[in-house]
Formats: sequence, C-alpha cells, structure tokens
Amino acid sequence: IVFTMRYAAKIKKNPKLSVAYESDAYYRNEFRMDSKQELPFTLGHKLVLLSILATIIWTIWGVITQGYYIPEIASQFFVMGFVSGIIGVVFKLNDMRLNDIAKAFDKGAADLLGAALCVGMAQGIIIVLGGTSPTDGTVLNTILHTIGEGMKNFPPVISAWLMYVFQSVFNFFVALTMPIMAPLADIVGVSRQVAVLAFQLGDAFTNFIVPTSGCLLGALAAAKLDWGKWAKFQIKFQAILFVCSSLAVIIAVMIGFS
Repeated sequence: IVFTMRYAAKIKKNPKLSVAYESDAYYRNEFRMDSKQELPFTLGHKLVLLSILATIIWTIWGVITQGYYIPEIASQFFVMGFVSGIIGVVFKLNDMRLNDIAKAFDKGAADLLGAALCVGMAQGIIIVLGGTSPTDGTVLNTILHTIGEGMKNFPPVISAWLMYVFQSVFNFFVALTMPIMAPLADIVGVSRQVAVLAFQLGDAFTNFIVPTSGCLLGALAAAKLDWGKWAKFQIKFQAILFVCSSLAVIIAVMIGFS
C-alpha cells in the first residue's frame, strides 16, 4: 500500500513520470475528443449498464454456488457483450449497426492476441515437460523429485524458504506444483501449512511480472503497455515482495505454523 501510494503521489505531481505515460497517450487523446461531445444518457445506455450489473451478480452467484471457473465466466462475459451489442443496435447507440458487433469483438480480441500467444507458449512448455500430472513419469516430476532429494538434509527453515523460491521461479512455467509441494513438505520436515504458504506466496506475487500470466498480459494489453517496460518498473516492487515473503515463510516455520 505504501509503495502504491508513494508512486501515485509522485505521478500526481508529475504525470510524465508514469510508466504508462507514453502508452496512455492513446486514451488521453480519445478522452480529450470525447469530452468535447455532450452525449445524452438514454434508455439504451441504462440497459447496457444493467446488463453489466446483471453479469456481475450472475458471476458471483455462479462462482459461490455452482463452482463456475474460467470457461463458465468467459461464457458469461461473452453473453454480456453480445446482449450489450444487441441493445446498441436496437437503440442505435453511436449509430451502431449489426456488423459493428463483430467489428468490436474483433478489435477487442486483437488487443489480447499477444497475451493469448504468450499463455499458449507457456502451455506448450508444460506439454514439452510432460504435463502436470503428479503421478506420471514426466520431465517435470523428475525435476521436482531431484529438488526434493537435494533438500532432504537441509534445516526446515532453509527448506521452507527454498520451497518458496522454487515456486516463485517455477511459476514462470506452471502454477500446479501443490500436489508435489505437499509430500515434499513431509520429506523435508516442514508442515503442510507452511508448504501451502510458500506455494501461495510464490504463485501469487510473481504473477505481477511473469510474461506467462494471462491476467497480467490481459491488463497490459488493455493499457497498451509493453511487458518489457512494465517488468523494468515492477522489478523493484518484486524485490520488496520477495523479502517480505521470505520473512513470512521463515517466521511461519519458527512459530510452528500448522
């Protein structure tokens, strides 16, 4: 929070220091042009907003009560976009026509193409490593087994910290190492709750920077910001998170977190 607030205060004083100042020019110009227009707030606009609200409620209900995940949530947002497009055509919002629905979808998909390719490449790496099944004889499991054998004689504090480091590095390729981390914790004398902590910290914070995170690349695509420029900015924050996470894992072992 302190890091973000300090950065926000700095950018408020001088917007040109923003990591997204150049890429944000597209939106600044668009907003500048739109601000000169006085558009009416019609029934059509209200119905579009209601469709967004209904989708959010639908998504929350589905996740909590029906166990919706990525495929279901994606279909919900597709339906929302389609319904909003129909509303736009019926009420002629911005002189919208039927073909404009497909054009808008095509434009939005194009913005996320780079993110989709990176995620696809990451999945390709997983396939080369033999998949994520914890029971099959794969290159991935061989790597995990070798690391586990090498950590057997380490003190629990060191083992737990190395589990966190390993998860942080391996999250670049695949997030599904928890089926291996749990038995690994038993081997090296670390509680499974500490293993979960190491997994969660290593899996979560690195998603702010790894180019195989679909969520990150989707956000960067929407912001029209290059990953390289973002990574250069984010690496300092990653260092802070790494130190804090390391302390959290070490303290968890020392207090017998289980």
